[in-house]
Amino acid sequence: MKHVIILPTLTLLLAIALLPCVATAQQAKPTATQDISLSTFGGVSGVYTGLVGSRNGSVTLGLDLALSPWQGMRPILEVRATTPYDHGSTVAQKDIIGGLRMDFLLGSRLHPYGDFFFGRGAMKYARGGYDFNNFTYLVTTSYVYSPGAGFDFDLSTHVAIKVDGQYQIWDGPTASGKIHPAIATIGLVYHIGWLGMP
Repeated sequence: MKHVIILPTLTLLLAIALLPCVATAQQAKPTATQDISLSTFGGVSGVYTGLVGSRNGSVTLGLDLALSPWQGMRPILEVRATTPYDHGSTVAQKDIIGGLRMDFLLGSRLHPYGDFFFGRGAMKYARGGYDFNNFTYLVTTSYVYSPGAGFDFDLSTHVAIKVDGQYQIWDGPTASGKIHPAIATIGLVYHIGWLGMP
């Protein structure tokens, strides 16, 4: 029941945070669309699942829509998905999440950021399932809350290196009712370009 309250609240907070950026982008000036850009990224991830020490080797792919700068920061709408190529000995974790990322504009090639994402995930258990409280779990699906941080480092106008970390909160079959996976990702970013430009 609390998820029914949390999701609209997060949506409202996101809308309030983006309101100044949308207003700036809608001003009648010829270069307004140059402030909005699209990029994509991909990388390899080490996933600590938070369940009996299990780890996965995974791939993370994402898409970013960067909005107009505001107060020395650039808000970015992001969606990303992580899926394992090495399922580990206990559980294979995958998720798709999205939300708000804030880049700190330092005026250099380094772009640190903080983010908060929300989405859904699934854990598929190995060796016939995971036993807990007289139940055997084969697959668990969950809401995922994911605060994180990282940085992009520009190699050129279109390419950057990404280093990213996420701390996640999943509802799951543990004594506390939740698990706390951690994901570290290194990869490449490709800046597709400014929207509205030829």
